[in-house]
Amino acid sequence: MSESPLPLLYSPLHAVHLALGAKMANFGGWEMPIEYPAAIGGGVLAEHQAVRNAVGLFDVSHLGKALVAGIGAREFINSCFTNDLDRISAGEAQYTLCCDESGGVVDDLIQYLRSDEEVFLIPNASNTTEVVRRLQAAAPAGITVTNQHRDFAVIAVQGPRAVDVMKDLGLPYELEYMAFVDTTWSAPSGDLIPLIVCRTGYTGEYGFELLPASEGALTLWSSLIESATKFGGRACGLGARDTLRTEMGYPLHGHELSLDISPVQASANWAVGWKKESFWGRTALLAQREAGAKRVLRAITSLDRGIPRAGMELKSSSGEIVGVLTSGTFSPTLKIGIGLALVDAGFAVGDHLSLDVRGRLSDVVITKFPLVESHVR
Repeated sequence: MSESPLPLLYSPLHAVHLALGAKMANFGGWEMPIEYPAAIGGGVLAEHQAVRNAVGLFDVSHLGKALVAGIGAREFINSCFTNDLDRISAGEAQYTLCCDESGGVVDDLIQYLRSDEEVFLIPNASNTTEVVRRLQAAAPAGITVTNQHRDFAVIAVQGPRAVDVMKDLGLPYELEYMAFVDTTWSAPSGDLIPLIVCRTGYTGEYGFELLPASEGALTLWSSLIESATKFGGRACGLGARDTLRTEMGYPLHGHELSLDISPVQASANWAVGWKKESFWGRTALLAQREAGAKRVLRAITSLDRGIPRAGMELKSSSGEIVGVLTSGTFSPTLKIGIGLALVDAGFAVGDHLSLDVRGRLSDVVITKFPLVESHVR
């Protein structure tokens, strides 16, 4: 007999999305909003533009949360993940990768350094259990690894008016990029809601990610929506989050990173502390870097009406298959098709290729990352 599928998990804000008529879908085992109805000004294009031009609010509570605590927690995590925690100080965050011994990527995540004894992690939804399992199996005596996936909501406030929203609600806003603070927020009711405020995001815009305790999420969301509306903003779904991140060339695990796609192939060498004495997958990754990847991650833009989609093949002028799309979409900002692809290493920015769009060849060009200007700082 086949196993029954696991029941979907729900965000603390699930009822709000249903009340707004959001299109919901399974995302990493969680039922999450993909887009809101056009009747209320939603839709992927409108939500995308709200983030680029004003401010968008995303419920990304499906993201994992885990706490590594105990004497030597920082040193332990630094011996597991690729990036070098010695590059940052307490109160700062860092993008990193959890690899297996072959150099494949189990997950990409953000690590938040509270102190030498405490590191908070935000993995991807579907990979949280595996990341926690691997850490628990490797943790020495005195270090605990706790899965806190359901303990917090995650609300992203992204866009040029994000600071206005934060100011309006009395939330911390004078944070450097990739910094964070543990704080409390005074709700209109007078209740104090504990939360983590991070100067991070996944859109390429100036923004914040707020992690309230799950029981305070609805109160915070309601106030954020009220404030964002005053500044031309709105609620946004994960559809817009995908178009925004693709324009920036940000990887999505399962597409640009996977057990079969290493950091070397994904052009993520910058997220590897190559001088560290140890981290999971170090030997394999050093060998890959020395040998050179046969295919590397590139961005492409369409020169005609073709819309790239994941899985489509790229061909050279001679008709040889030289790459495959890992992500593809229509860019609401550029008004053209864009994509991310693993391409034979001999091809570079400016080179023209053909994209096989269901048997029809579409002209594309390899383009420099990011495809639109970054405003994260």
